[in-house]
Amino acid sequence: MMTIAGIIFANVDDYKLPELAQRRAISSVPFGGRFRLIDFALSNMVNSGISSVGLITNANYQSLVDHIGGGKDWDLARRSGGLRILPPMATTGASSHAMPTRLGALVDNIEFVRRRNEDYFVLVDGNCVCNMDYEEMVKYHAASGNDVTIVTHPVREPSHEPGLSGSYVIETDAAGRVTDITDYQGEQCPLQISCQIMILSRQMLLTMLARATAHGLKGLYRDLLRPQLHTLRIGALLYEGYFAHFNSLPEYFAGSMALLRPEVRAALFEVKNRPILTKVRNMPPTLYGEKASVKGALVADGCQIDGVVENCILFRGVHVGAGAVVRNSVLMQDTYVGAGAQLNCVVTDKNVVIRDNRLLSGHESMPFFICKNQIV
Repeated sequence: MMTIAGIIFANVDDYKLPELAQRRAISSVPFGGRFRLIDFALSNMVNSGISSVGLITNANYQSLVDHIGGGKDWDLARRSGGLRILPPMATTGASSHAMPTRLGALVDNIEFVRRRNEDYFVLVDGNCVCNMDYEEMVKYHAASGNDVTIVTHPVREPSHEPGLSGSYVIETDAAGRVTDITDYQGEQCPLQISCQIMILSRQMLLTMLARATAHGLKGLYRDLLRPQLHTLRIGALLYEGYFAHFNSLPEYFAGSMALLRPEVRAALFEVKNRPILTKVRNMPPTLYGEKASVKGALVADGCQIDGVVENCILFRGVHVGAGAVVRNSVLMQDTYVGAGAQLNCVVTDKNVVIRDNRLLSGHESMPFFICKNQIV
């Protein structure tokens, strides 16, 4: 019986979403009204029978630790295995605020890999939004004879694909073997991009990390995998389900708005025996005033709505005042919208106050963003 361990990278893409990841790890960015991005990777691990997970952090991880705790809400609070939060830059002596790379993070935490006894490892970014069965993917990898398997996603229309910028384009032959790895430069679709999910054996991972250490390599894809395309058997496994990987605020906004489509919600949250788990919070139901009007919105618990809300995602504790009109917006926890205010294509971080009669409007290609704890 094969055994699997997981590694989640919590911080590698922080710089791509500075508006929301300046004070928190990108994997702890709130999403979908009550979740954090990390919930998807953790839930996929648990739903796939992976009970030993290493979470590699680098900086600004207080919010992440507060959310995850000991892993109890994901059934990862265990004596053997379970969830281990791996400290930043443990062996290199580099600053905890240095720009992390996946390969550097693995090298710094090689002892975690050495001490595990599992046969295979699944390496995942903490800001991937999907509902995947990693166990089936590992079975495919084991049967394929690949040294490394990269999970890929087809892109047919770039404008409809959150997370395309900054992605790696994976080219394959007819047998599914990777022939080239390039940075996305606006290529003509269709194409395949990496989901930043990789499967390999424990021994292969240790061999690759030894090579990286000996040669001072920095990038997992550019420096380690790409030069070895002809010496290692690197395969691609195409994933056709819903997938999003946010590399900018407009992409985060587009991915959030996608949740208003029934087919996207079904692909993420209605998969049998594969729930997306999160930290449990007990709050009262949302209160709707007599003149409230809500259409096409996801509304979390604990809100109070006295105005108009259309095509929005409201997190816990949001207040929409009387006469206010909020459209096409993402309002995070405890945002207060004053009476008579009008919002369109707005993204607020937590604890934002928008005073009475304010008029704020962005565009879906550039939403109007308000930082945490700001008063407008």
